[in-house]
Amino acid sequence: MSAPSRLAESETYVPGADEQGRLLDLVAALSSRGARVEPQPALVTADNTRHELTPGLADLLAQIVQALAQGQGVSVIPRQRLLTTQEAADLLNVSRPTLIKRLEAGDLAYEMRGRHRRIRLDELLDYQERLRVQRSDALDAMQQQAQEDGLYDLLDGPPPATR
Repeated sequence: MSAPSRLAESETYVPGADEQGRLLDLVAALSSRGARVEPQPALVTADNTRHELTPGLADLLAQIVQALAQGQGVSVIPRQRLLTTQEAADLLNVSRPTLIKRLEAGDLAYEMRGRHRRIRLDELLDYQERLRVQRSDALDAMQQQAQEDGLYDLLDGPPPATR
């Protein structure tokens, strides 16, 4: 793989073209580990020290390697990191003004650093999950209401005439 100094320069690691084959081999090895009983996945350092991996960490590494093998970049960000409003808006896939409105409405906690708002990543991820649950609940309610109103019965038979 890459030298540790390359990772220290940036939080995002993008694999080089020369690494694609080795990454594909690693993806295959990690994905096949669940098919049969095998020794615990581990990392082995250059001095042959073996470090056992938890199943969760092994799955995470498999996902990371899969993304790298597809030429995607991978970022590792601590959950306590403070994000700028633009970074938070990008993560939520909304505009910065929309995010600011949500912050000022009290939907999402933030800190002031001088004149700048900062949002903790873990708060942002919790907010994102709350939005997902709200959307899911709203869709379930709409489906239930449509069923009660008999809208699904309209789908039986030929389509209704439009004129």
